[in-house]
Amino acid sequence: MDSEKNTAVGRKSLLRRHAKLTLRYVRMFVLWAAAGLVIGALGGLIGTAFCYAIREATQLRGAYPWLLYFLPAGGLLIVWLYRLRGMHPTDTNGVLLDGTEKMTPQTGRDIYIEGGRIGAVADAAARREDYEVVDLGGQYVLPGLINLHVHLPASGKPKKKASDPKKLVKLITANALTRRIGVKLCEGYAKTELLSGVTTIRTVGGVADFDTIIRDLAAQGKILSPRVVASNMAVSVPGGHMAGSLAYEAKTPEEAAAYVERIAAEKPDLIKLMITGGVLDAKEKGTPGELKMEPDMVRAVCDKAHELGFIVAAHVESTEGARMALECGVDSIEHGAAPTDEVMRLFKEGNSFLCTTLSPALPYALFDRSVSCASEVEQFNGNMVFEGIIANAKAALEQGIPVALGNDVGCPWVTQYDFWRELCYFEKYVGVSRSFALHTATLRNAQLAGIGDITGSIEVGKEADMIVTATNPLDDLRALRTVKHVIHRGHLIVSPCVKRKSVVDRELDKFL
Repeated sequence: MDSEKNTAVGRKSLLRRHAKLTLRYVRMFVLWAAAGLVIGALGGLIGTAFCYAIREATQLRGAYPWLLYFLPAGGLLIVWLYRLRGMHPTDTNGVLLDGTEKMTPQTGRDIYIEGGRIGAVADAAARREDYEVVDLGGQYVLPGLINLHVHLPASGKPKKKASDPKKLVKLITANALTRRIGVKLCEGYAKTELLSGVTTIRTVGGVADFDTIIRDLAAQGKILSPRVVASNMAVSVPGGHMAGSLAYEAKTPEEAAAYVERIAAEKPDLIKLMITGGVLDAKEKGTPGELKMEPDMVRAVCDKAHELGFIVAAHVESTEGARMALECGVDSIEHGAAPTDEVMRLFKEGNSFLCTTLSPALPYALFDRSVSCASEVEQFNGNMVFEGIIANAKAALEQGIPVALGNDVGCPWVTQYDFWRELCYFEKYVGVSRSFALHTATLRNAQLAGIGDITGSIEVGKEADMIVTATNPLDDLRALRTVKHVIHRGHLIVSPCVKRKSVVDRELDKFL
């Protein structure tokens, strides 16, 4: 009876979320309708005033013909004002940052978009007349950001008390109606990523086949979403990380391999493996990233995935876990841990890469516990993981091991609109340059995700995935906090807006 009651409550909760979502759309319609009326009225008044101004100017010119001789002086005054403000008429369409490792601001360049792709990047002085012009007014245009570690089914809203993800996933997948609501929620979270300037995401553990559903809907242009490199459900073990919620629970190597085949049938882009525990899984100080999966199971998953043509991304938060994972053939270590010479050697031998995620560990490591609601054990272990990730990223970069960026969105305090913070942390705590952080979050991430020929930089032939910022991110990465425009697959989104969580902004801003 309790189970039936909980199920009913859970369904009511999901229905309430759906109702809230519908109500939000209705409110937005009403607000936009009202805004349209106001803008229409203002436009009418301005047009009327303009007509009167033209009439008066015409009468004045007729009465005093000699005023025409002052027009050249007026033109010179305009040019002088442009220069006084540091603007040049030929350079006002945008400043280009192309996403390459050695990127520098380029002025006087036009970007031509044809069929959703970049058709040309050419001299603005020789502008073609057969294109619609979008004047960026001297703002900065750069490749859309790429987030390589995303869990779509969660908002990142901080909670005082942790929920039971197993029960929640069971409710979401209970029937066709709740599944539809679950997909809709994931769609909303994906949309938030896009509106914040992230034009591609890589999911690494989700509910059922929701990730590939969102990916396919996005590719078909049916929803507003970033490009998705999808994994669907991960593979874990009983008592392992995300077991029973975002990951299947495999008891034997054979069962793990069978789960890989099951996931492969959904046509994902990669396989995710949960090898160690996480900060919240540890019950004692000094035990985060406890090894949960045996080597023969890791090897079985990697062998089957590689046989089927998939790479394997592995959740790892301990040195022992990293060593074992790399020995068994994983292609990427997600998060990382304190490095050793052996681990660095294994990275190189396997041509594996590291996906650094500082965002989820920072609150547990650096927040006051009254804010994070973390226990003393969780804070200790959070700091251990945080420092391990930093050390791993530094060592990898020093030894030429590829490093990607993701922010583990969905974890507490990590929202779908805050990937830009990961770039700031990369600069501050790992010590990279702003240009390298931006390059990593664009072209490098695209290359490591296997889509470097499609997106990641502003180059001819690639899809038109770009964002516009008011100021130069190479001067301050916080320029990425608010994007002025998003261009995704050639479609322009003007002045995108996301709903922010004030408590998240207030507390995280202290660590920029």
